[in-house]
Amino acid sequence: MGDFDYDLFVIGAGSGGVRASRVAASHGARVAVAEEGRLGGTCVNVGCVPKKLLVYASSYAQAFEDSAGFGWREGSREHRWPQLIAAKDREITRLNAVYRRMLDASGVEVVEARARVVGPNTVSVGGREISARYILLATGGRPFVPAIPGADLAITSNEAFYLDELPRRMAIVGGGYIAVEFAGIFNGLGVETQLVYRGDLVLRGFDLDIRATLSDELRKAGIIVHYNSAPAALEQREAGIGLLLRDGGELEADRIMMATGRVPNSADLGLEQVGVKLNERGAVVVDAYSQSSVASIYAVGDVTDRIALTPVAIAEGKAVADTLFGGAESAPDHDNVPSAVFSQPNVATVGLTESEARARFAHVDVYRASFRPMRHTLSGRDTRSLMKLVVDRETERVLGCHMVGEDAGEIIQGLAVALKCGATKSQFDATIGIHPTAAEEFVTMRTPV
Repeated sequence: MGDFDYDLFVIGAGSGGVRASRVAASHGARVAVAEEGRLGGTCVNVGCVPKKLLVYASSYAQAFEDSAGFGWREGSREHRWPQLIAAKDREITRLNAVYRRMLDASGVEVVEARARVVGPNTVSVGGREISARYILLATGGRPFVPAIPGADLAITSNEAFYLDELPRRMAIVGGGYIAVEFAGIFNGLGVETQLVYRGDLVLRGFDLDIRATLSDELRKAGIIVHYNSAPAALEQREAGIGLLLRDGGELEADRIMMATGRVPNSADLGLEQVGVKLNERGAVVVDAYSQSSVASIYAVGDVTDRIALTPVAIAEGKAVADTLFGGAESAPDHDNVPSAVFSQPNVATVGLTESEARARFAHVDVYRASFRPMRHTLSGRDTRSLMKLVVDRETERVLGCHMVGEDAGEIIQGLAVALKCGATKSQFDATIGIHPTAAEEFVTMRTPV
C-alpha cells in the first residue's frame, strides 16, 4: 500500500468516520481524517448529546409539579437558561477532547480543514493534495430549511443549542422527531410553544397508534399543535416574528424554529466531478458494503440517507474498515434497528409497524396496552403510556415492539435483542415480568385486539 500517502482518508470526524478510522488503524492501515468543524459530528455537538441534556433539564418542571402528590411541598423555582447552556458547552468540549484522544491513541492523523475529492484516490485539503488507496465519505447531514420568503429569520436545531436567552414564545415548524423533542424541551422550560405541521399526526413513518398517542400527550402538556398547516412566509414584526401559513392563517412568536427535516452533506465535495452517483436528495448511492459508484470511494452515515442514527453510522464505519483492511467482507445489518424519540413522554420502537406488517404478512395479530403510569396515580397528572406488539400469527414471531411512555428507549433496547433473536409471542408470554414496572406489560398482554 506504499503507493499512496494513506491507505484510508476519511472526510468527516463524526461517529461513523471516527469509528472507521480507529478500526482501520487497528488493522494496520495508515489513516487520516479531515474535519472542518468540531470532532464528534452532529451527535456530539448539535444532536443527540446536547438534546438529551436539554430534555433532562426540561423534565424537572414536571417532576417538581408531580412531587406535590407524594407529600413534597412545592417552593419557588427559577430556571437559568445561560447556566444550562454553559454547562452543556463544557460537556461538549470535554467530549471533543475525548474524540481527539481516541484518534491520537489509535495513530490516526487529524487534519483540521475542509476536504474535497479531486480524484478517485485524491483529496484536496488545507492547500495540498493527498493520495489515498481508499476515500471514505462520512460528512453527515444538515437541517433543511424550506425556501420561503423570510426563511433567514428562522433558526434550526443547530442554533437552538446556542440561544443567548430563552424566548417567551416559540413556534416550531415540523412534526418529526426533532420537532417534537424541541417542543417538549421548550414547553418544559416554560416557553409558550406552538407546533406547525403539514400532516394530521406527528411522527410520520411511526406506528399509527404511537403517533396518535403522542399527539394526544402533546396536547395534554399544553403544546398548541396546528395540524395540516404549512409555512408560506416569515416576516419581522415589532413584537416578534410573524409566521404566515398557506391556508391564510398566521401566528407570532419570538423565535421560529424550522425542524423540517435533514439533508445529506454532499454539496461542494467534488463528488459528481469524479463520478460518485448521488440520488435526488443528494445522498451518496452505495451498495450493501457502503461502496459508491467509484470503486475506491465509500460512504457511511447520514450522507448516505439510509438510517440516520448514530449507532447505525458507527456500525457502517466499522463494517467498511473490516471489509477493506480486516480480511473479511462485512456488511452492516439494517434490520430491526431500534430507535427512540426523546419527546415527553418518550417514544421507542423496533421492528415493523402494524401497517408494514400487514403489507408483508397474511395474518397479523396486534396486542396493545394503554394505561395510566403508576407514578401518576398519586401525582394526578393526566397522562397515559402505550405498549404494542405486532405478531405474525402463523409463526408467532414478534415483528414489532412499540412504546410511548417514560424510559421507552431503555425498555425497547432490551426488546430489540429479543427481536434480533427471533423471539415468539409464546416466549414473551413465558417470561416472568418484573413487578411493579411498566416494562412488564410487554410480557403480560394475552389477548390480541
